[in-house]
Amino acid sequence: MPTKFHAVTPLLPAGASLDEALGLYCGQLGFALRWRQGDMAGIGRDGVAFNLVVNSERAWADNASCAIAVADLDALYAEYAGVAARTGALEIKPWGRREFHMILPSGVCLQFHQGE
Repeated sequence: MPTKFHAVTPLLPAGASLDEALGLYCGQLGFALRWRQGDMAGIGRDGVAFNLVVNSERAWADNASCAIAVADLDALYAEYAGVAARTGALEIKPWGRREFHMILPSGVCLQFHQGE
């Protein structure tokens, strides 16, 4: 029998400054710092976790994205009003899912949708 997977923690590029990335994730997006060592840090909010790593290679960041299911999409969209990121409209996409996305200054895309 194959082993059971328990969780995945994506490694996301933080851009050139870990302090600036933590300011955005923890100061504006509601994540908490769980650990920090050198050029890396672990952050989390509820059951979602990321490891951030200093990396100013824009091509890597521009191809990094995560889809995150949330309990109340409308409340999160309101919570994130004014965050220092390019935020797309809250809308039903052609594939039928209601969602919005944020492109962070590092280039990483976070996509939020209503969880089930």
